[in-house]
Amino acid sequence: MIDKIDRNLLSMLQQDCTLSLQALADAVNLTTTPCWKRLKRLEDEGYIRGKVALLDPEKLGLGLTAFVLIKTQQHSSEWYGKFVSVVEAMPEVLGFWRMAGEYDYLIRVQVADMKRYDDFYKRLVNGIPGLSDVTSSFAMEQIKYTTALPLTS
Repeated sequence: MIDKIDRNLLSMLQQDCTLSLQALADAVNLTTTPCWKRLKRLEDEGYIRGKVALLDPEKLGLGLTAFVLIKTQQHSSEWYGKFVSVVEAMPEVLGFWRMAGEYDYLIRVQVADMKRYDDFYKRLVNGIPGLSDVTSSFAMEQIKYTTALPLTS
């Protein structure tokens, strides 16, 4: 179970994971040792899964975001395992979900342009038999993007 101090630490780390241990400790009115122990526990218990730098896709020439919705009639564990391993191995895939509702899967793809998306699409549909419907939508403008979870204290 996490408490208010843990939530505050997690909230601060979501905004800037480069904050020093001293800055984090000061912000939650702890000394560095108990603050470090809390952070270590939060990592060990899986609340903190990793620390990353968020990159700008536009500046890196990866300005096209596509959302791919997939329907399939295949639901065997063998087919599912192959499908998951093929999609997970595609570096353009930034998010991949099994869905409830009209579509079975949702994939978020980041590529340079429509040509690169077409290359991705061909590898996807040719690499996985049994897809009955693959529908793509393309983002025109990113209005909000965050990786921060809504933590309440």
